[in-house]
Amino acid sequence: MKKIVITGSDGLIGWHAAARLHAVNCGARFRNEEEPYSVVCVNRALFSDAGKLREALIDADAILHFAGINRAPDEDIEKGNPQIAKQLIDACKATECGAHIVYANSMHSISDTPYGRSKRIAGDLLGAFTTRFTNLIFPHIFGECARPNYNNVTATFISEIIAGRTPNVNPDGRVYPLHAGAAADMALEAALTNQTGELRPHAEAMGVPDLLEKISTFHESYTSGIYPDVTGPFDLALFNTYRAALYPDGFPRSLKLNTDARGTLFEAVKGGGGGQTFLSWTEPGITRGEHFHLNKVERFLVLEGEAIIRIRKVLSNEVWTYNVSGKAPAAVDMPTLHTHSIQNIGERPLLTLFWTNDMFDPANPDTFADPVLGKSSV
Repeated sequence: MKKIVITGSDGLIGWHAAARLHAVNCGARFRNEEEPYSVVCVNRALFSDAGKLREALIDADAILHFAGINRAPDEDIEKGNPQIAKQLIDACKATECGAHIVYANSMHSISDTPYGRSKRIAGDLLGAFTTRFTNLIFPHIFGECARPNYNNVTATFISEIIAGRTPNVNPDGRVYPLHAGAAADMALEAALTNQTGELRPHAEAMGVPDLLEKISTFHESYTSGIYPDVTGPFDLALFNTYRAALYPDGFPRSLKLNTDARGTLFEAVKGGGGGQTFLSWTEPGITRGEHFHLNKVERFLVLEGEAIIRIRKVLSNEVWTYNVSGKAPAAVDMPTLHTHSIQNIGERPLLTLFWTNDMFDPANPDTFADPVLGKSSV
């Protein structure tokens, strides 16, 4: 079992990295195999306790160093990131920790700004400390559960569009968005395969107005009941980021019922570029699901019976609940990186339609067993 320490685990890339390691461990448990990773999550606050920080690093095989300061007065930013790097180095020395360190640096580290200088200096300190060092130069990171209005243009655009507001846009601005999951995967691969030196991931290059237009198009299509075409990996990641921001208040989503003397007709799923549809009968009291996905779009739609849908963000404890009924069909679309389940709470069998945007691949199911009401841990 490899011990992976993630600093800044409560930040965007840190959480995505922890969730991916958790997914691998969930898969191993499902197959009755030993979990391959022991994951230790270190938030920024732990850096103020040298003893606890040292304890976290004991016997670590790899350190994914994502902790840092990017929003504070200039003086605090200038001093903060090098200081955090020094604290990590001191803790490694005290515990004789020779772990491979992967540092989340920034494309702005070449700029002569307080943030740019602080990221560059922190990277230099870590690189001088150990040869087992990877300097990851990340562009603009986006992803599920990013904080809007906090140095994340994609999250801010999504929040503003959902709220019905028009964001301010620099017409000449350029962005290089990279999904946090891809960033986390690259950091994990570097750590596990001992890649050293400087690495720069490929990112989409686009104008700021183009990013806003793409998100706006997603929103317009989705709110009209049509899934956009998300066959491309970037579009899928961006759409999943948008969908996650709709929770918890954006669901269930009522469907338009067309009723006349013959009965009722409604559209269950529209658009999405294909996919796969399942129907299931579930006996009273039985629960289905209890898993999460990293990329897959999935819709639950009760056609007959009464059910409760439960959703929990991976590695958190808050559970959202949604009561749904075949008497008033309403869709609930599962957000990625959120474990979910559906339970028949009625007295008769429950008929449910499940739709996913992709054909099921047994070799790569993108489905990780994780009880919604179970203990949250990595």
